[in-house]
Amino acid sequence: MKPDDFEQKLQRQSLRQIPAGWREEILAAATSRHPSPTTRHSFLSTFNYQLSTFLWPHPKAWAGLAAAWVVILAVNFSLRDPSPRVAEKFAPPSPEVLVELKKQQLLFAELVGTRGPLDADRQKIFPPKPRSERVAILTA
Repeated sequence: MKPDDFEQKLQRQSLRQIPAGWREEILAAATSRHPSPTTRHSFLSTFNYQLSTFLWPHPKAWAGLAAAWVVILAVNFSLRDPSPRVAEKFAPPSPEVLVELKKQQLLFAELVGTRGPLDADRQKIFPPKPRSERVAILTA
């Protein structure tokens, strides 16, 4: 049988009507929104599905918990002190004040019984040495 003969035979046949029950079933299956197993979903869609599955048993409890957190955050932000901190309000002490504090420290040291300035206040004196001696010490 040649391809042309087959086509002519098909053209001679009359078209049969699909039974009404089949037509409704086929259309219902075609318009249903069931995803196929190979359909991939976006991350947000998957996350939304997982989150709704997790929250579904008690959605009112979760909504109440979220509302409580919103109230806590609102109270926290409303109670913040907008004024600058105490340390930022004052300028550094003047040199005269520093001199007076130093005098008070020395007076306190005398009253307590320590004579002379404290070790931290004493200036360390290192006599300079000739460079040649340093080299001799290092090589010896």
